[in-house]
Amino acid sequence: MDAINYPKVVCRKDQKVYLDFRVEGKRIRLFNGKKFNIELYPNSFPTNQRLNQANILAAQVYAKLLTGASPLERNTAGVLNNRTDLYYIKEALNAKLKEDYSKNYKDGLKLAFRKIEEHSKSGEVTIKTITSALDTYTNNTYFNTVRRNMNTLCRKSVKLGMHKNPIEGIKRKKEKATLHKALNNTAELLQEIRVFNTNLYLCCLMTYGCLLRPHRELRELKWEDFSDDLSIIKLSGHRNKSGRNRIVPVPYYVKEELKIGEPQHNIFTGSNHAPNPDYFKTLWSRFKRVSLLLEKEQTLYSFRHTGAIEIYKRTGSLEKLKSAMGHSSILVSLTYLRSLEIVELKDYDMPRLNDLKG
Repeated sequence: MDAINYPKVVCRKDQKVYLDFRVEGKRIRLFNGKKFNIELYPNSFPTNQRLNQANILAAQVYAKLLTGASPLERNTAGVLNNRTDLYYIKEALNAKLKEDYSKNYKDGLKLAFRKIEEHSKSGEVTIKTITSALDTYTNNTYFNTVRRNMNTLCRKSVKLGMHKNPIEGIKRKKEKATLHKALNNTAELLQEIRVFNTNLYLCCLMTYGCLLRPHRELRELKWEDFSDDLSIIKLSGHRNKSGRNRIVPVPYYVKEELKIGEPQHNIFTGSNHAPNPDYFKTLWSRFKRVSLLLEKEQTLYSFRHTGAIEIYKRTGSLEKLKSAMGHSSILVSLTYLRSLEIVELKDYDMPRLNDLKG
């Protein structure tokens, strides 16, 4: 019987650790304890803890080896008892789908997995696999979106036991900024929407006046989210994008349109159920086809953008804008204003001819 070697702990240049030993003359490298049914993943720990966790794993693997366990044993299907990269990515997807994310985000993760699955060979996922999948996208924005979702799955997969994230070597592509065109005829456009559909009108009015995001914050709004006098809306962290509690004042022209109902009822359906996730998206698409006032590049979110501009023009305060928009930081608000073509330099800020004299 061959002597059983104690696993050697090795640390790579990228700070990933693994065990190196031989079984039946074959060299074995283990990055985790899966092959021995040991739930320990050293590389899921911070880098300064990985060596310690790898040494713990080495001791547990050695104990398994002494009992006769082997990473070379075959399972009932007759294949080596190891799990492929694609297996871990599938597990990562399933874990993400159980979390509280939007339907669109989950759909994006599913698409990313399908693209990886289509281009993987025998379950192996390499940088070549990811590159082949991403090369199907000629639009830089789509490329970056799918890459980001793939990266989310692969990072989770590494924590579950996959050896390496193959996306680390693939860079994002430069995107051209897309401007959301602000409205210059807000009142007239709102009246046109009111004639078309009252729910869409209320949605647009509150997107502008309360700066709420239409597709979740507004769509799921209930009467119990308002104060008794309808002057304030309170949203808990799980109800908005920033993840923080949010208090929003309700302007007088919005209050005039509200007809309070039962506390648990949705303000648009008058029942316990909110409209379906695509409700306002569908209404807006139909309105676009018949509108005489809507301009190119103006969207449902243009009402929120226009409201943001109005606040900034009147107050000149980024702190107030950040609070009103529900942004997590001022940096987000700054980016938001740049995309709306807010001119931050005035004519008197520019170089003067007198500065060249003397």
